[in-house]
Amino acid sequence: MIDLDVEAAVELITHYAREHADRCQVKSFPGFVSLHVVEKDTHYWSPRLSLSLETEGEGKTRVSGTYGPNTNVWAAFLYGYMLVGSVGLFSGILGTCQCWLGMQAWGLWIATLMGLIAVGMYLTAQFGQKIGAQQTFQLHQIYESAVGQSVEIG
Repeated sequence: MIDLDVEAAVELITHYAREHADRCQVKSFPGFVSLHVVEKDTHYWSPRLSLSLETEGEGKTRVSGTYGPNTNVWAAFLYGYMLVGSVGLFSGILGTCQCWLGMQAWGLWIATLMGLIAVGMYLTAQFGQKIGAQQTFQLHQIYESAVGQSVEIG
């Protein structure tokens, strides 16, 4: 919670972030601010901080934020999980039907493989979070300094 209206809070955050242009890029839209790692320091797992600012009473703004990867990384994992999950589900159904009919249940091998791929994707995502942890902390520090208060992550 910030004791400013939404426009003033957006201006405060964007002004401070632009003063630290060597560490952070800022993109601002009405009621929304996004902090990115500068391009020269960006890698595949670099995070961004997306902030949504909403009016919460007279002269107060509620800020909700999400730390996350670049949109391309989100999309790759989203579609990867959807593909692996769909193939795993249908091959599991096929394999179960094959078992009930007394046939060779090769569908279960595919379902098992999809499960292993899903676990691998999860572990890869966790590894990527660890690689981007320092940059996430940097974005968090810039935001905290901009608003002048400690912010709980949760």
